[in-house]
Amino acid sequence: MHVFVTGATGWVGSAVVQELINAGHLVTGLARSAEKAKALAATGAKVLLARLEDLDTLRTAADQADAVIHTAFNHDFSKFIENCEQDRKVIEILGSALEGSDRPLIVTSGLLGMVRGGNELDLPNPGSPRKSEPSARALAERGIRAATVRLAPSVHGLGDYGFVPLLIRLARQTGVSAYLGEGQNCWAGVHRQDAARVYSLALEQGVTESAYHAIADESIPIKTIAEVIGRHLGLPVESREADHFGWFGKMAGAEMSASSSRTREILGWKPQGPSLLSDLDQAGYYIA
Repeated sequence: MHVFVTGATGWVGSAVVQELINAGHLVTGLARSAEKAKALAATGAKVLLARLEDLDTLRTAADQADAVIHTAFNHDFSKFIENCEQDRKVIEILGSALEGSDRPLIVTSGLLGMVRGGNELDLPNPGSPRKSEPSARALAERGIRAATVRLAPSVHGLGDYGFVPLLIRLARQTGVSAYLGEGQNCWAGVHRQDAARVYSLALEQGVTESAYHAIADESIPIKTIAEVIGRHLGLPVESREADHFGWFGKMAGAEMSASSSRTREILGWKPQGPSLLSDLDQAGYYIA
């Protein structure tokens, strides 16, 4: 297949691109700068140099592809509401390019707003400002083959610059590896390459589901994560109030555990990478 991938130079998107190329697919990847475009071209992908704001360009690229995978999202959390609206517009334009065909669209979301230990058939809280999954479901109601990959909050691996490295930086800055309350809220985790294989397998098997869970470790208490960080940094591990975490307080206290049993069964997906706690035991996670 010829697959158009947004976010093709990002942490998850770049792994998806490599997975697709390794499987023999032709990939056109979206890159927003010449520097990122150069790195993307080196993987063997074709490059579309554009930004998420360039909706007409995105529509043309989607129209020329056999399938679309949307992993891009602006993670500037100071503009979260605006970025959620941008994401909705991008999904709508990608879907409109595929309307009237059987060509699939896979979008990306997370577990925030899901019930504890939820499965692929559960729906996220409709009050969430991020509209990635609701947008995909709205497209599906119009007959477009659209689905969502829900990522674990920690998509880990060396080079990770997501939520767990943020906790490591905060621990260094404050002198304590902290958790919120009793620290019994749980996160899920998945290795980056395992996550990428969910997208590839879903695409190759026809995108038959509304939602897939890219989740290997289904439930890890946030206190346990803080304990591993504290041990490696030689810092105390203590409970703190939400203001200790700043803007990240809601995420630090969120329940983001989930099951992936349906995804494993339907796709034949078996996570092969190290667990989150195993990755956190690697010195590379603590290089400042």
